[in-house]
Amino acid sequence: MAVNSHKAGFVNIVGNPNVGKSTLMNQLVGERISIATFKAQTTRHRIMGIVNTPEMQIVFSDTPGVLKPNYKLQESMLAFSESALQDADILLYVTDVVENPEKNMDFLEKVQKMDIPVLLLVNKIDELAGGEARLGEIVEHWHRLLPNAEILPISAKNKFGVDMLLRRIQELLPESPAFFEKDQLTDKPARFFVSEIIREKILLYYDKEIPYSVEVSVERFKEDEKHIHINAVIYVERDSQKGIIIGHQGVALKKVSTEARKSLEKFFDKPIFLEIFVKVDKDWRSSERELNHFGYNPE
Repeated sequence: MAVNSHKAGFVNIVGNPNVGKSTLMNQLVGERISIATFKAQTTRHRIMGIVNTPEMQIVFSDTPGVLKPNYKLQESMLAFSESALQDADILLYVTDVVENPEKNMDFLEKVQKMDIPVLLLVNKIDELAGGEARLGEIVEHWHRLLPNAEILPISAKNKFGVDMLLRRIQELLPESPAFFEKDQLTDKPARFFVSEIIREKILLYYDKEIPYSVEVSVERFKEDEKHIHINAVIYVERDSQKGIIIGHQGVALKKVSTEARKSLEKFFDKPIFLEIFVKVDKDWRSSERELNHFGYNPE
């Protein structure tokens, strides 16, 4: 790289649900930016995490898992993923060792037509049965589907191959001035991460359809030198879901609040005073007005 030159670019992470995109994003950025749980469809927004050095700036973008939408919320999630194909300098297409490569071929065909560097990441190789022979079969199959992509086996959870991936990204970055301030970690405000952390606890502690029927809105975020005071609302679609979220004598909601507060204090490095309420907003997932209110607009 020439003296005094600077590299910068957008590195967008796409792929099907539950292949480890958010775990990879957190490893690359070095901070807990994206929700990373064992449940699919945990990321609903497009979330940027920024890596800065004096010589470069990498703007990583985590996106929702690609799926065929069944309601307006999922339509918005797919729009976030497709928008990541339009403004990337480098595309990271994440798969794993068990998923069907032909899943969501419509999206894959769009990736095939891209003329930017595409790195195909075969994640979770620590879970692979069949050893190198099976890995070779997977790589060969993907090579036929994406002949122009570089294929890298990784384990995001165990950090295997992540440093090598980061070095390759640095090599491929175009020369450019920085897009964001050098001390900026993400494009999202503090309130966004409050809602994501509360939603993560709901994903962890409730079963069946409940995690996918809720949204979290931060109504108050007041910070002083020593503390942060937060009021948040969990929106559900039905009265029965409200009862499940609260639980008998409020025990379930108290657990979510306690665990969220602990994570928030770690995230913000300050004592947190957290109050969470539960409200019913019927069919919010299918209301364009409500989805806009919750920030589901890829524009």
